[in-house]
Amino acid sequence: MTDHRELSAGLRAAVRGEVDFTVAARALTTMDASNYRRVPLGVVAPRDADDVAAALSVCRTHGVPVVPRGGGTSIAGQATGTGVVLDFTRHMNRLLSLDPEARTAVVQPGLVLDRLQEAAAPHGLRFGPDPSTHSRCTLGGMIGNNSCGSHSVAWGTTADSVRELSVVTPRGERLRPGRGWAGAPAGLRDLVDGELARLRTGFPELPRRISGYAVDALLPEKGADVARSLCGSEGTLGVLTEAVVDLVRAPRARALAVLAYADESGAAEAAAGLLPFGPLTVEGMAADLVPAAADLPRGGAWLFVETGGDTEAEARARAETIVRAADVLDALVVTDPARRRALWRIREDASGTATRMPDGTEAWPGWEDCAVPPARLGAYLRDFRALMADHGLRGTPYGHFGDGCVHVRIDFDLLTEPGIARFRSFSEQLADLVVSHGGSLSGEHGDGQARAELLPRMYGAETVALFARVKGVWDPDGLLNPGMLVSPAPLDSHLRFSVLPREPVDVAFGYPADGGDFSAAVRRCVGVAKCRTTSVSGPAVMCPSFRATGEEQHSTRGRARLLHEMLAGELVTDGWRSTEVRDALDLCLSCKGCRSDCPVEVDMATYKAEFLYHHYAGRRRPAAHYVMGRLPVWLGWVGRTRSAGVVNALASAGPLARVAKRLGGIAGEREIPRVAGETFTRWWRRRRAPSDGGKLVVLWPDTFTEHLSPSVGRAAVRVLEAAGLRVALPPTLRPGGRPVGDARSRSALSLLTARRGRVCCGLTYISTGQLDRARTVLSRTLDLLEPVLATDAPLVVLEPSCAAALRTDAPELLHDDPRAARLAARVLTFAETLERHAPDWTPPSLNRPVTGQTHCHQHAVLGEAPDRRLRAAAGLTGELAGGCCGLAGDFGFERGHYEVSRACAEDRLLPSVREAPDEAVVLADGFSCRTQLEQLAGVRGRHLAEVLAAALEST
Repeated sequence: MTDHRELSAGLRAAVRGEVDFTVAARALTTMDASNYRRVPLGVVAPRDADDVAAALSVCRTHGVPVVPRGGGTSIAGQATGTGVVLDFTRHMNRLLSLDPEARTAVVQPGLVLDRLQEAAAPHGLRFGPDPSTHSRCTLGGMIGNNSCGSHSVAWGTTADSVRELSVVTPRGERLRPGRGWAGAPAGLRDLVDGELARLRTGFPELPRRISGYAVDALLPEKGADVARSLCGSEGTLGVLTEAVVDLVRAPRARALAVLAYADESGAAEAAAGLLPFGPLTVEGMAADLVPAAADLPRGGAWLFVETGGDTEAEARARAETIVRAADVLDALVVTDPARRRALWRIREDASGTATRMPDGTEAWPGWEDCAVPPARLGAYLRDFRALMADHGLRGTPYGHFGDGCVHVRIDFDLLTEPGIARFRSFSEQLADLVVSHGGSLSGEHGDGQARAELLPRMYGAETVALFARVKGVWDPDGLLNPGMLVSPAPLDSHLRFSVLPREPVDVAFGYPADGGDFSAAVRRCVGVAKCRTTSVSGPAVMCPSFRATGEEQHSTRGRARLLHEMLAGELVTDGWRSTEVRDALDLCLSCKGCRSDCPVEVDMATYKAEFLYHHYAGRRRPAAHYVMGRLPVWLGWVGRTRSAGVVNALASAGPLARVAKRLGGIAGEREIPRVAGETFTRWWRRRRAPSDGGKLVVLWPDTFTEHLSPSVGRAAVRVLEAAGLRVALPPTLRPGGRPVGDARSRSALSLLTARRGRVCCGLTYISTGQLDRARTVLSRTLDLLEPVLATDAPLVVLEPSCAAALRTDAPELLHDDPRAARLAARVLTFAETLERHAPDWTPPSLNRPVTGQTHCHQHAVLGEAPDRRLRAAAGLTGELAGGCCGLAGDFGFERGHYEVSRACAEDRLLPSVREAPDEAVVLADGFSCRTQLEQLAGVRGRHLAEVLAAALEST
C-alpha cells in the first residue's frame, strides 16, 4: 500500500513545480466532464520536461499511476485517475514559437487553444481544429483525444495538424516522435511489421474514426508517422511535453449559411451532399437545443454551413450557392461578425444546454460522439432514435453532421441500480448499431472509460489485443492512465453520482429548477468548464475570480466540484463545516454570471449563500458579515439619528478610520463611502410633488439609493414624472404604526392599516448567508407591500443587485410564500418601466458616446435589452463592457479581497473607461460599480437616470 506521505515527500524533493496532496487539490480533480469520478492521491504541476521525468520516476518507484490532465474537459473519463494527476495548465502553458513562413508553432501541452489562435491571427493563420471548448481546452488535451471541432470538414482532426511531438516515456526516455519512425520506442517497428495485414484491413475508413489506438498511422504507405499514432492515445503511452503543430491559412472573410429543415433526419441526410461545395463547416442541431429567442430561420433543425473567401462578397456568394443547391424550408446568410458569433454561440453552448431536457430532466454524456460515414448519418439517426425509444430514453442529437459525428446527452438514470443496468444494456446495443453502420464508437472525444470496454465490438478481440501489445511497448509497467483503452474499467463503474446522498439535503433555498434538491443543483455542473475561459468579450461575466487568479478552485466548476465532494463525504468529510469549500467560495463575488453564462445555469451565488448559512450556523461569523452584511441596520440608524455628518467625519479621520476598518473586517486599502446628509425618503417627503399624473409606479428606496446615492433616486423621479408617470414610494412606517410619507402617496396606495418597518430586498443578508434574517426581512417587506400588491402598480428598482434579489432570490428563499412570486413579477428596472409604461415618451437627445460596464446582475438576471434601446433613443452610442467591476457589494470591501477585486476591475471595466474618448458618458447603474470607479480610477460613474435627468434640466 502506498505511503502518501512518503510519496508526497519524494515528489517534493524531485520536482520544482507544485506538489499538492491537500484535500482541496484532490477534490478538484476527481472528475472531468464525464459521468465518472476517481479520487487521486495528489496533483503535481510540473514546470518543464525535467519535472515530468522526475515525477514519473518517483511514481514508478512507488508503483503509483500517473494521469496527464489539461483543461479537464474530457467527456469519457480519461482525465480522472487514482494516482498522481499532472496538471499542465499552471506552468507548461506557453506558446514557445510561431513561424509564419513555415506555418508552424511550437506549443506546450497546457497552452489553451484560443491563445494559439490569437497569436496566429495577425499572420492570417490559425490552428485548424477548434472544439466548442476552444476558450479553455489545451493543446495537450486535444492531442490526447485527437479533438476535431466544427471545421474538421475543411481542416481535419488534431492528428492532421501534428508534425512532431516531444514525449517522456513512463521509464524516463525522452523521445521526439515524428514521421518515418522518428522517435519510436524499441520494439514498436517489429510489432507493426508483424501485423501489416491486420493494420491494412482492420480499421474502418471514415473521417472521424477516433476509437482505439491509431496504429495504422505506422503503416509504411502512411509514412510510419509515430506522432500521428500517439494522437488519441489519451495519455496512456507517453507524457507529452511539447508539440510542433501545423497552422492553416485562415480565410480573410467568412459567411454563415443557416439552413432550416423539418427535423434532424432531414438535416443529417442533406449534410453529405453539401461537402462537394467545399464548406468550412457543416454543423447540425435541432430545435430542442435552441433558445426560444434565437434568430434562426423557421424549421425544426438546422445546418450551420460556413464558407470562406478573400472578400466578404466572395464568402457570401459561396454561401448563397449552397443555399440554392440545398433543399431547405428556409435559410439565412450572415456575414456580420457579431451576428455570426452570436449564432455560433448557440451551437457551442449545446454541450451544456443538452444536459437538460426541455422539461428540466437531467441528461448525461456517455454516448457523446459516435461517428458514421456521413452518407449514412440520416439512416443511423433514425435507428438511434428507435433504440432510445425502445429503452424509454430521450436525447437530442447535434454535432458535426458533415463528418457524420453526432453528440448527444441522454436522460440516463445513473442513480439507481435499474437505471444503471439500462445504461449498460443501451450502451452495448448502441455500440453494435454504430458498428453496423460502419462507424466508430468515438468520433472526437475519445473512448476513456465510457467506450473502451466495448472496443472489441468495433475492432474484434485480436485487434484489441494488438492495442494491448502497443501499450506494453510504450508503457511496460502500466503506469500511465490505467483503466483507459487497454484493460478498461467497466463502463458502469466509478460513476460520479454513486457517492451522492439519496435523500434531499435540508436547505434554505427552494431550488425550484432542481425539484428542491440541492444535490441535483450541484449536479448541474458537468465540467464543460466555460467558467475557465481566461478572456471574454461582449456582455459575458463568468467567471471573474478565475480570470483574476487562474486557480481551478476559484472557477465555478471548481467550487461545484468541492460542493459535490462535500455532499459525497468521502474526501471532504466535515460537511457544511468544510474549510476547503469555505476557502474556495471565499473569492466568489456572487456576481451571478454563472446563472446566465454557464450553459447549464449553475447558480454559485445561491450555493455560496446556502453554504455560508450552514457553515456559520450557531458560530461566530467574520466581522464583515456583521458590519457589511447588516448594512441596512447601521445605515437606518444613521438616518434616524441624522448623524451622517458625524459618521463621515469619523470615517475620514485616518487613525479612527483604520481602527474601524480593522474591527469591521474591511480592507485597509478601501475608503469608507460617505453617507448622504439627507436620505432619499426625507427629500421625497419635503418635495412639492405634481398634483396629478398618469400610470402609478412605486419607486423602491433601496438601501444604497436611500442612504448613499439619493441623487439617483431624485433623478429617477424627475425622469419618470417627465415621462408622464405618477411616482409613489412603498409604505414606510415608524415603530408604533405611524405612517411616514405624504398624504398623496399614502392615498394612492390606500394605506389603511398601520405597519412597522421599512421595505428591504435582503440582499446584504443573502450574500453573507444570513438567510434566517433575510427571510425575516423579506417577510416583513411582503407584509408592508400588501397594499401595493393589491394594485397593478409596478415596482421600479434602481439598484440592479436589489432588483435581481427581489426577482430571483426572494421567491427562491420564500418558496413557501406565494406573495414572493407576486412581488418578483412586479419588479421592473428603470429602463423596463419607461419602455412598458411610457412607450410614447421620447428621452432627451444627448448624442454622446458611452463607456462603463453593464452591472453583472443586470446581465445575469434582469437583461439589458431595454437599457440598450433607451440609450439608443437618447443618442448614447457604443457598448458597455461586460464582466464584473470586482467590488460586488461587500466582496471588494472585505479584508483579503482587495487584490482580486482590483484585478477584476482591471479585466474589463477600467480599461474600457481609460480607452474611452473624453466626451464619453461613464455609465454605472450599480452603487458598487460607481464606488469601484471612484476609488480605483478617480472617475465618477452615473446611473442612466442621472444622465437623463441632467439632460432634461439643461433643455
